Amino acid sequence: MAGRLEDIVAALATADPERESLWWKGSWIRRREFMAIAEKAAGSLAKAGFREGDRLITLLPNSPAVIALSWACWKLRGAIVPLNLQAGAPAVIRSISRVDPFAVAVPDMPGVPVSQFDALPVPVVRVSPEGDVPSFTGKRPETPDDPADPDIAVIFATSGTTGLPKAVPLSHENLLSNVRAAEEHFLPFDRSTEVILNVLPNFHALGYSTSGLLALLTGSKQALVPNFMPAEKTLEIMRATGVTFLVGVPAMLVLLLSAVDRGAEAPGTLRSVISGGDRFPTNLDERAQRIFGIGVTEGYGLTECSPVVAVNRSVEVRKLGTVGTPLPGFECRICDASGTNLPAGSEGVLWLRGPSVTKGYFRDPELTAKRFVDGWFETGDVARLDREGYVSIIDRATDVIIVGGFNVYPQEVEDVLCSCPGVKEAAVVGEPHSVSGQIVKAFVVPSGPDVTQKDLHAYCKEQLAHYKVPRSFEFVDRLPRSAMGKVLRRTLRDRQGD
Repeated sequence: MAGRLEDIVAALATADPERESLWWKGSWIRRREFMAIAEKAAGSLAKAGFREGDRLITLLPNSPAVIALSWACWKLRGAIVPLNLQAGAPAVIRSISRVDPFAVAVPDMPGVPVSQFDALPVPVVRVSPEGDVPSFTGKRPETPDDPADPDIAVIFATSGTTGLPKAVPLSHENLLSNVRAAEEHFLPFDRSTEVILNVLPNFHALGYSTSGLLALLTGSKQALVPNFMPAEKTLEIMRATGVTFLVGVPAMLVLLLSAVDRGAEAPGTLRSVISGGDRFPTNLDERAQRIFGIGVTEGYGLTECSPVVAVNRSVEVRKLGTVGTPLPGFECRICDASGTNLPAGSEGVLWLRGPSVTKGYFRDPELTAKRFVDGWFETGDVARLDREGYVSIIDRATDVIIVGGFNVYPQEVEDVLCSCPGVKEAAVVGEPHSVSGQIVKAFVVPSGPDVTQKDLHAYCKEQLAHYKVPRSFEFVDRLPRSAMGKVLRRTLRDRQGD
């Protein structure tokens, strides 16, 4: 599929410059106004020395700045790398070592501490939420022999199943094909009348693409919300802007519904509620129908797939408990451990191929060779494909813990725990939770009698993002292991109900 993202956005603005585009802090920004912000940001980056193939890390909340800087990077034939501000400087440094950025943009906002990033080994520039970029000089890449790739639009930096940094580069074709396929596939979507709520964090592919990018490339309106909490405030914004289209993780939907049950007013304009990022509890659907007046359609995606893979096409044709049917362009295979195709209805590892799938990990040929074979991507998820084409996600082949829609990788948490004085060994698993889906539970083998749960919790809070911090600790004499010496996390998960 031909076309670059910045050209499509500019063409929409030219076609109807007075159309409302972004809602931000009480007022609508028109398309021509947004383009002026984006063009100014591009000029600032160009003056700073941004060139083809360069990469800009952003540590920004959902705001016009994220979208304007994205457009600016694309116009200059570079890429944006959105990261989580709350992950802290150590996590950013790991990402810097992988993506070799031109600069790091941090929020210039009252009450947002950013001084911890001033010591980063690349230029740090303070950007206002409205997209004002001050004068600065960027950093030239340390690997000048590495050919620039102007086709890369966004790089999502995340951890792999081992907890080690990886970077997922998505091209203009990847992202555009995914948005176009999602628009065609999801029957209720109407670009001329949709008002999309952009509240999921834009450092995550789900929020960036299914809210921000979907609106940007279809010309739909979007209501930008920097923070979801409190849920009552988000509901107020939904009512004020007439939100019709909501993509959220189950934990977010629970909080919105609970806020209405406590007395908040429900938005009366919603036409579509889509759940992704984690398994959707089907018993939540009845509450959604009672409070929002519509049922929930569940979907499934992966960052490597830009990210939407499948979604129930509408409430009328959905199958509760499934993530719907694959988007146009995706080919799916269900395979056994050896990669052999299994018949319809079988449970096995899901493999995918299509224009939305990245070609591999950024500067990581070893991991790419493991997950990408002959054009097919191994998702690592155990799934079932029925004869009507509906996909059911049975389990995660990895041990990823999903907390409120965010991935927590056991090894990262375990490494922190094991660095704590008084800890000999540690293993973490997901424990079911009524609001966030799961919380992190830690099994700890102490090296002495002095360490306490309070000590461990305080230590982890200093080292990890809040959603990664274990909420439950259990001291054990030893960890269960296989004959090969691997910790059996499944055994630990199973014993939680004992």
